Amino acid sequence: MKMLRSGRNLQFLSKNLVRENLRLLSSTPQPAPKDVTKKPATEKKLDKKPVKSSSFVMNLFLGSTNTSQVFPYPDALTADQKETLQLLVDPTHKFFVEVNDAALNDREASVPEATTQGLRELGAFGLQAPTEYDGVGLNNTQYARLVEIVGGFDLGVGIFLGAHQSIGFKGITLFGNEEQKKKYLPRVATGEAFAAFCLTEPSSGSDANSIRSRAVLSPDGKHFILNGSKIWISNGGFAEVMTVFAQTPVTDPVTGETKDKVTAFIVERAFGGVTSGPPEKKMGIKCSNTAEVYYDNVPIPVENVLGGVGQGFKVAMNILNNGRFGMAAALSGTMKSSTKAAIQHATARVQFGRRIDSYGTIQEKLARMAMLHYVTESMAYMISSNMDKGSTDFQLEAAISKVFASEAAWTVTDEAIQILGGNGFMTGNGLEKVMRDLRIFRIFEGTNDILRLFVALTGLQFAGGHLRQLQKALKSGNVGVILGEAAKRAKRTVGFSQTNSLAEVHPKLALQGQLTSKAVEGFGITLESLLVKYGKGILDEQFLLNRVASAAIDIYSNVVVLSRATRALNMNIPSASHEEMIARVWCNEALDRIQLNLTAVKSQSQLSNFTAMSQIAKEMCENGGLIQQNPLGI
Repeated sequence: MKMLRSGRNLQFLSKNLVRENLRLLSSTPQPAPKDVTKKPATEKKLDKKPVKSSSFVMNLFLGSTNTSQVFPYPDALTADQKETLQLLVDPTHKFFVEVNDAALNDREASVPEATTQGLRELGAFGLQAPTEYDGVGLNNTQYARLVEIVGGFDLGVGIFLGAHQSIGFKGITLFGNEEQKKKYLPRVATGEAFAAFCLTEPSSGSDANSIRSRAVLSPDGKHFILNGSKIWISNGGFAEVMTVFAQTPVTDPVTGETKDKVTAFIVERAFGGVTSGPPEKKMGIKCSNTAEVYYDNVPIPVENVLGGVGQGFKVAMNILNNGRFGMAAALSGTMKSSTKAAIQHATARVQFGRRIDSYGTIQEKLARMAMLHYVTESMAYMISSNMDKGSTDFQLEAAISKVFASEAAWTVTDEAIQILGGNGFMTGNGLEKVMRDLRIFRIFEGTNDILRLFVALTGLQFAGGHLRQLQKALKSGNVGVILGEAAKRAKRTVGFSQTNSLAEVHPKLALQGQLTSKAVEGFGITLESLLVKYGKGILDEQFLLNRVASAAIDIYSNVVVLSRATRALNMNIPSASHEEMIARVWCNEALDRIQLNLTAVKSQSQLSNFTAMSQIAKEMCENGGLIQQNPLGI
């Protein structure tokens, strides 16, 4: 068996993919740990069984379909929760129509106090904080629906609110002890005090473990003394309560060795030594405050450690993971508003004696805008519902939703501007502001480039563990495991699928379901061949990893829309036939992209192109710019 020949490479790969993920991914989410205390080194064994996962995307890397989180399309709201949500939707929508002025916020680069007070009265600063701490107590799906409204009106205000609660004090909600929650949550949930999430530094963007801010225990053991600075902190100019990450010396109780590890702290501006720089001048989301924050011998009480000393990286990743689905929900609202503006113009504009919505070019644009919105919205609510049902195995899906939503919203708004023509380029209709606001979403909370690598590397780590188990079974003569795998491969060879059939898909979409199931299997085969071919070298093959990630994103998007459209058809809701058409067209085109990407990672001509592109970039960087001369030679 060729796939089992490289046990050494697979062992190296399993260890180093984990290390590489931690090194690369400041926004890499991990499932919330039940116990954040460090396990002894003796418990970390390479020969443990591969971790099992209920994540669809994780199992995708094995060429397997685990549909427990995707079929049927989840609905986590009870009748009472839906009633509560409806009571909040109408006043929230009314507030953003009648009170919030997005253009004014943008011009003034701030949110007026009257608007802020109105948000306080709505309970908007503590939507997910528990009611016992003066919050509204919404679950993730309820929160997503309200965030969708905000995203449809003003992304700048969305960042103001999100930086405060989605990441600012989220760590206290997730990891705080009872004393910490009682002390801080009522203040931040009511908007009495604002919160901020302080991780990024000049030397640490995507590499969170390289932060240089440092906190050292005081001689009396009562405080950590914090020194350092953070950059690009949303709400950083005025936040009174901050979740701050700093290096702390941690001694291993087994080896006695002391190393620096990241620790999370709850820091109050009132502690002293905390100052902020002036607001940054930004391309978009101007009304949200962004500033540097400086810490000069800040005394932090030891009881303000959040999640345990040395556990800051886990805290940060869980905070980002738990909040990432909200970005997809907000951008779903943005796309809805941009599409509405395009439709209003297209149905009113007459050229060459016809409304422009009757022309094929405009129709294609509008249809693609609708498809991108449908996929984004479907991802957002699938993930939030699974979270509400207790799933903690959604980190890859959340990362995919952020990548997809941020790129889809940009495309939808760009096409809306194109449909409006010159009117879209003017400031009066607000689309140019939306375009400026959107640009940051592909950068912060994990750049899309890094998140693509995260998806690919984490999936490969999972697949590598599975292959390593088979390699050991071969060595030990475990006939049951070997024969089981051999049977699976024999079925692949003669064209019989394993258990990959998406049987839950509605009959009207059966073909798309079958082809997507085949794509899952083909994806697993391709990934296995990459692991065997490259071993540890796969870490440096980012041309390949990016195409692996793109294929994974498309497969997941197919399954999500098939699930939602199946639900619509089964329930015979008024939009069922419309959703069926969206799902069919989306899946057909996504399947073509999947095939192209999976072919590219195996194509010798594509590999030659990757090598050439690498060389082109190296020569440009060595030259300090473009190398070729102007064709005029002048």
